[in-house]
Amino acid sequence: MIRQGFIELEAVLAIVRRGSFRAAALELGMSTTALSNAIGKLERQLGVRLFNRTTRSVSLTDAGRSFVERVGPALGTIHEAMEAVRSQQETPSGTLRINAFATAAREIFSPLILEFLRRYPQVHIDLVTEGRLVDVVADGFDLGVRSADLVPSDMIALPLGPARRFSVVASPSYLKGKNRPRVPSDLLGHICLCIRLPNGAPYRWHFEKNGEPLQIDVQGPITLDEASLSRIAALEGVGIGFFMEHDVRDDLASGRLIQLLEDWTPPLNPLCLYYPSRRNPSAAFKAFIELAREISVLTH
Repeated sequence: MIRQGFIELEAVLAIVRRGSFRAAALELGMSTTALSNAIGKLERQLGVRLFNRTTRSVSLTDAGRSFVERVGPALGTIHEAMEAVRSQQETPSGTLRINAFATAAREIFSPLILEFLRRYPQVHIDLVTEGRLVDVVADGFDLGVRSADLVPSDMIALPLGPARRFSVVASPSYLKGKNRPRVPSDLLGHICLCIRLPNGAPYRWHFEKNGEPLQIDVQGPITLDEASLSRIAALEGVGIGFFMEHDVRDDLASGRLIQLLEDWTPPLNPLCLYYPSRRNPSAAFKAFIELAREISVLTH
C-alpha cells in the first residue's frame, strides 16, 4: 500500500486554493521547486496526473478533481482530530497564521504580535500582509485583522482598540512660505505624495465633513504604494502626505510633521481581530485571543 505524507496532500489542496504553484508554495513555506517535486512524486505514485500545467495556468484534471473531492474532507477530519488533541495542551506552541492589511498589521505589531511572542516563545507567528480581502478559512489562516466594516458577518469579531483616522501631514520645511490648505480642494494647488492601491489603481484621498464625503485626485512628483517610503518623502519635505494617523503619530508629537485638514478626517471604524467559530481551539489560539482582549481593554 502506498503510504503518503501529509505534505503532498496539503500541497494539492493549497494549489487548488491559491490557483498557482507559486502562491501555494508561499502559503506552505516551501520553494516552488520543492512543491513541484512533491506533486510530481504523488502523481507518479498514483499513476495519474492531478493537474494540467502550462506556463500561464494550472487546473485540475478529472482525476485530480475526484481526488480533491475525497481528500479534502478527509484531511479536514484529520485536522479536527489534531486540533482536539492540541486543545488539551497547557503550554501554547505551534504556528498561528494571521492575515491583515499592512496598515492594520503595523498597528497591532508591537502591542499584540510582539508581546505575544515574548509571552509564548514556543509559538511561531506567520503574519501575511496584503491589500486584497481574503477568505481566512479557505486560505488556511487562523485569524484575520481588518476594519470592523470589512469583517464577514459569519465571523467572530473582537475590536482591537479605539477608532482610527486618516492624517494629512507635511513637514515644516515644506510648509514654510506656503499657504496651508484649509479645505481639501486647496490640495490641488500643492505638491502631494500620490498613493497606488494594491490593485494598481491610483488612490483618491478621502475626506468627510458634516456627513458629506469628498474625494480628491491629488498631483505630485512621485507615486508610492508603501507607507514607510511616503513617510520618508514627507519628512524630507517633498510634499503633503496622506497616512493612517498611527503611522505618523510620533512625528506629529515631535513636530517633525504638522497635521492639516483635521476637521476633514473624522474617526474611522476600529480594527477587529476575527476568526471562525472553533470547537477545539489550540492553546496558542486561546492565548492569542486572551491577549487581544487584554490589549483591547487597555486601549479603550
